[in-house]
Amino acid sequence: MPTLTISLPDGSSKELVDGSTVYDVAASIGAGLAKAALAGKIDGVPVDLSVLVPNGATVEIITNKSPEALDILRHSAAHIMAQAVQELFSQAQFGIGPAIEDGFYYDIEIGRSFTPEDLAAIEQRMHAIVAAALPFTRREVTAAQARELFATQPLKLELIDELPSDTVISLYSQGDFTDLCRGPHIPDTGKLAAFKLTKLAGAYWRGDSERQMLQRIYGTAWFSKKDQDAYLTRIEEAEKRDHRKLGRELGIYMMDEQAGVGLPLYLPNGARVIRTLQEWLRKDLYARGYEEVITPHIYNAEVWKRSGHYYFYQDNMYFFTIDESEAKDASKLSEYGVKPMNCPGHVLLYGNELRSYRDLPLRFFEFGTVYRHEMSGVVHGLLRARGFTQDDAHVFCRQDQVLDEVLAILDLVDHIMSTFEFTYTAEISTRPEKSIGEDSKWEFATEQLKAACAAHGLAYDINEGDGAFYGPKIDIKVRDAIGRTWQCSTVQVDFNFPERFDLTYRTADNGEEQPWMLHRAIFGSIERFLGILLEHYAGALPLWLAPVQVAVIPISDRHIDYAFEVKKQLAAAGGRVEVYNQNEPMRVKIAKAQQQKIPYMLIVGDKEVAEKTVGVRDRTRGDQGSQPVADFAQIIAAAVV
Repeated sequence: MPTLTISLPDGSSKELVDGSTVYDVAASIGAGLAKAALAGKIDGVPVDLSVLVPNGATVEIITNKSPEALDILRHSAAHIMAQAVQELFSQAQFGIGPAIEDGFYYDIEIGRSFTPEDLAAIEQRMHAIVAAALPFTRREVTAAQARELFATQPLKLELIDELPSDTVISLYSQGDFTDLCRGPHIPDTGKLAAFKLTKLAGAYWRGDSERQMLQRIYGTAWFSKKDQDAYLTRIEEAEKRDHRKLGRELGIYMMDEQAGVGLPLYLPNGARVIRTLQEWLRKDLYARGYEEVITPHIYNAEVWKRSGHYYFYQDNMYFFTIDESEAKDASKLSEYGVKPMNCPGHVLLYGNELRSYRDLPLRFFEFGTVYRHEMSGVVHGLLRARGFTQDDAHVFCRQDQVLDEVLAILDLVDHIMSTFEFTYTAEISTRPEKSIGEDSKWEFATEQLKAACAAHGLAYDINEGDGAFYGPKIDIKVRDAIGRTWQCSTVQVDFNFPERFDLTYRTADNGEEQPWMLHRAIFGSIERFLGILLEHYAGALPLWLAPVQVAVIPISDRHIDYAFEVKKQLAAAGGRVEVYNQNEPMRVKIAKAQQQKIPYMLIVGDKEVAEKTVGVRDRTRGDQGSQPVADFAQIIAAAVV
């Protein structure tokens, strides 16, 4: 009988009967592995267990412990959900249904809005499909055959029509449900151990606001009920920490449709927090050799053409024309663009005077407000806004200074993230398809980023092809108090802008060289960082950052004057203090201060007035006893940035 030889991930080889499948490979290794097998890889490509193994291939078995396993499970769950919808709503039109982080979704249209009762019915039907342990089967068809099969599904037909006519299309079926899909999938529906439908949302077809609005059903899927319960607990905690909810409750910011989508308006508490963050960082940057600059919010379109943004980033920008004619009978229209980034302004500032090698590195920083044309469907509170402020900086340096400057930026990242008790990892993004510049410079810049991470002891992943159009970058991913990951800081190496804007510096031998340029932001967007902080701390910001640090609570009206004396002393120490002099019971005032996440409450009554003390109540530790006002003022003074 003909045999074939395959390789296993540990380097060993195995002989099998010709015509063996991936499942047969698993069974030949052991019954336990065969039972646990979900899918496999042939030469690194994920495939179903039923796929035939070619001679000489390297075969790997995917189990629930494999990195790819959850994605495969969740993609299969999306198909199971779609089957349930089809069985309950025969008129359903289906869009796409991918796996996503922590779950899956499917975009569907049934001619009316789904209700919570519909979701419950869909989930119940899914349980029946899982109990039936229906096998997932794959087949391949031509585009013409696919069009015939999906003749009543216009959204699927659109996807098929975008493929070349000679494309071989793969389909997956379970029970009476068939869908377009590349796969792979779990062997049968019974492998879906734990799942839950979580929410409904609207979604434009293909993300295009000019297209029809579909209904998106979200769900989550796991290999065990225990893992699912842990996830749902995290989600419940995340909802409590939602920065949009906390932003309203704590008076941080508001949104108003009259202002426009994605444009936050900061209330006094929010303005205090942002200014405190900026002042804290500003002092640190001055100490690190940065110089602050301020640049305009708009530039003539010629600047954006020269930088390349006009051609590579135009869809995310706002452009308008200005009549710059001096005479009424003349017309001169100029195109301007609102800045989505601060870099062109800093480049122009560098070019304002002759620079010497002795001037480098030159570090400009700015808290610059920028505007980007985000789709309304993706705008999300402070985390994804159209108008936001970056803690932006650009470092102009010699080529041989790039590594040291990137290391210095990573040191700054570490200082800031550790201050907020964030752990973080790094991702290096390489040259994208749409980009500018010489290959040799891209390679040098990418190697410098890798070397900086290695020297800093910072682990990193490679994100191929996701760099900026002008250079590679490091993105910093922080992990918050409940385990979620956020992208914040970025460091980008740029050798293109200096060339496009003819920037030079005088060398030691009186020649001319072009500087290299590093783009960097640590908070990233201050709005986004604030939203992350609110959720990380559940609104209870640390003492130094809290918008109101102390609430002074007089027991009765006769103690109000003393309460204001205490406020005056603490304000002199740099504290942010409010007196709760409303005509309310003291317990109500304490509850109000607790709700507002104020770090300290100071109770003042007859005893405190007589002894010039305050009764200190900590937000988390409760009653801390009495202290002289001067002693408590030292606590506040120590927290001033």
